[in-house]
Amino acid sequence: MQVALFIPCYIDQFYPNVGIASLQLLEKLGCDVSFPLEQTCCGQPMANSGFASLSKGCDANFVKNFTGFDYIVAPSGSCVFHIKEHLHDDKHPLEAEKIRNTVYELTEFLVDVLKVKNIKARFPFKVGLHNSCHGQRMLHLSSMSERVLPYFSKPEQLLNMVEDIQLLKPKRNDECCGFGGTFCVFEEAVSVKMGKDRISQHEANDVDYITGVDTSCLMHLEGILNRQGNKIKTIHIAEILINNI
Repeated sequence: MQVALFIPCYIDQFYPNVGIASLQLLEKLGCDVSFPLEQTCCGQPMANSGFASLSKGCDANFVKNFTGFDYIVAPSGSCVFHIKEHLHDDKHPLEAEKIRNTVYELTEFLVDVLKVKNIKARFPFKVGLHNSCHGQRMLHLSSMSERVLPYFSKPEQLLNMVEDIQLLKPKRNDECCGFGGTFCVFEEAVSVKMGKDRISQHEANDVDYITGVDTSCLMHLEGILNRQGNKIKTIHIAEILINNI
């Protein structure tokens, strides 16, 4: 199985350890992983700001870099959803279509494609799980409280395989953290208040770490935690699943 690792630009620039952990995790689970060196931004920031027409170069570059693989996997639900829904290339429409159908968020890939039943990892800490909006409501990584359906959570399913972890859920389990991409720039005050509310719910559980599938959401929460001088840390789920303390 040939897997291409797609690392979003903010992870590449600010959280490279998340990319490294994702690579190590996929290899640990038996995947033949490649990292296309000329990959760049997927174009999501432009599209979210109303300039989707200016992201055609990003689309063409993405198709060029990720054609020919069985699967494309990324540790970011929002970027994966953007590719699934918006990737187009007029010169290579079939290649773009295949990529849209074979790109996966990391935990989605582990549960739905690899069907992982056991992960040899240990993380002896109290951990709060944050459900990112794109992952939950667009990629269906977990159930939504507003829909009366059976409960499920792919990230939680994987975390429950980790030895000695104490997984704790906040009172409002699927509330937005306030990041929202460019929303946190244009609506800073609202964004920060939402983030503070989210953190207070995890504080009530006395967690050591907050984890999730989107580094962007964790980055937003980390910034607030640091300004508060809060002892809680953030960690991407891949870093827990590869850990063996």
